[in-house]
Amino acid sequence: MLLIIIVGCLIFFGIYKAVPKTPVEKTPGGEAIFVNDVILENNIAFFRALNKQQKLQFENEVKEFLEYVQITGVNTTVDNLDKILVAASAVIPVFAFPQWKYINLEEVLLYGDTFNTQFETAGNNRTIQGMVGTGYMNGKMLLSKHALQEGFKNDSDKNNTAIHEFVHLIDMADGAADGLPEILLQKQYSLPWLDMLYKKTKEILAEKSDINPYGTTNEAEFFAVAAEYFFERPDLLEQKHPELYRLLQQIFKQDPEVLLQKGKAKTGRNDLCYCGSGFKYKDCCWNKDQQVTA
Repeated sequence: MLLIIIVGCLIFFGIYKAVPKTPVEKTPGGEAIFVNDVILENNIAFFRALNKQQKLQFENEVKEFLEYVQITGVNTTVDNLDKILVAASAVIPVFAFPQWKYINLEEVLLYGDTFNTQFETAGNNRTIQGMVGTGYMNGKMLLSKHALQEGFKNDSDKNNTAIHEFVHLIDMADGAADGLPEILLQKQYSLPWLDMLYKKTKEILAEKSDINPYGTTNEAEFFAVAAEYFFERPDLLEQKHPELYRLLQQIFKQDPEVLLQKGKAKTGRNDLCYCGSGFKYKDCCWNKDQQVTA
């Protein structure tokens, strides 16, 4: 009883301060953002598969990304989870390169849904889900918030728009968007990679491949499409395109098929909610997530 009275007095006089349960980060714009392992565990299959040390690395890299890249909503709200999903999309492809920093990116613009080449969210020809800005939009990435969220909710397709766009930035880090990420790829694999790229492009054009036909647009798009497939459905890619899978392993220095099997389980209804509220998932964000999924 005496201890309770003492603690109460300390709180009243401001001597003792409660420590927040959830780590608080600041974005370049000064907004607070909450990042912890509960949020990552429930929303990122890649994170769930990591060991304890790797999880700490992933969490730190997410925080670091959010410290130097601004995330802004365009005619839409951007919540805590949206920012974390953007950061996770950036970290996943370069996770084997802990010192990596996206020096060619300052801001990510999140649109509510698809947009057109004039960056309009209303009217016709709104087919774009993501793109890396050029010209006066240099240093910016544009993403559909809906596509961003779907990339982490749908485990059965081969698509993740945000990862696709970050792979473009990786490709461009050597000064050219040519589908040949020289910074990541060792020289002895450059020719085999280019040979594979042209071989698979021919298969797609001949309608003898399940790889997204958008990959035939150019070499850069093939690399980004193949990387999406590699991180989203590594099991299927390894089964149908084993040589391509092995070359992507050499580029990204990862084996996502192993991670996929480890990361299947999600947080249960009686576990702590991913938002960091301290409430059980079923009493917090579960109903909202069911509505979005439906």
